[in-house]
Amino acid sequence: MIKHLTGDYETVEYDAKKYVMLYDNIENEPYPIHWHDAVEIIMPLKNEYQITIAGKEYALPENDLIIVPPGELHSMPAIPGRRLIFQCDNSILSEVTVLEPVTRVMSAPVLINNAYNKDLHKLAQRTMLEIQELYTSNSELSDVKIYLKVIELFMALSEYQLEQQKVVMDCDDIKIGEYNEKFGTVLKYIDNNYMYDITLDQLADVAGYSKYHFSRIFKQYNSMSYLQYINARRTKAAETLLLDPDIPITEVAMRSGFKSLTTFNRIFKDIKHCTPTDFKKLYSLH
Repeated sequence: MIKHLTGDYETVEYDAKKYVMLYDNIENEPYPIHWHDAVEIIMPLKNEYQITIAGKEYALPENDLIIVPPGELHSMPAIPGRRLIFQCDNSILSEVTVLEPVTRVMSAPVLINNAYNKDLHKLAQRTMLEIQELYTSNSELSDVKIYLKVIELFMALSEYQLEQQKVVMDCDDIKIGEYNEKFGTVLKYIDNNYMYDITLDQLADVAGYSKYHFSRIFKQYNSMSYLQYINARRTKAAETLLLDPDIPITEVAMRSGFKSLTTFNRIFKDIKHCTPTDFKKLYSLH
């Protein structure tokens, strides 16, 4: 069962002086719809398992894995069997700037099986079993080693996604290197200016492309439009501001770069699957 559930929000209870949690789960009980700040990885060991994330159902045969990003609403029905459920503190990963290219894999759920990539499937299986061994070792360095295993897996996922990106964009290493450099600059520009008006002309100028070329390539490169990316960055900033009980929601919207409360409510709910008011209430209660 979920030990600490306030509304839809789960407070992940790590053991003293630990920043990871591993459940060797054999309970035949449902997990109601919930979300948390932790990164979660699930791997069934006996019998198929099922999970619904943001309204989409995923079937997990034995030894397949799924990565559940922080902040995603998800639920699991009661199914007999055994599965490993791993959770780790996302802030340790997300607050290290150099890991930003790696942690992008957490922008959406990732189902890892043979159909996705056989080598990655083997690596992910091995990683979960190694995490299980480290978790039960009670070494003072076990958490550090576990995070290194997670980062290694995410790096492999990032490299695979980059190779897939080259195929989709039909470009070679030199061209993708150019895109990495130019769009890296664009993403930093958005990160520094999301609270202001950002136009297509401005972003195209930063990249050194025409606005039509920029708009098309940005969507291919990031799997979302530049407007979707800006809104996602503003929503991320709003999440942090909503944690402060002294900042009104209208002010949160303005400081995050949204032009109106109506737009803020709509976009926040589209991305987080709950309203800013509900998000604020959930945090004030836990």
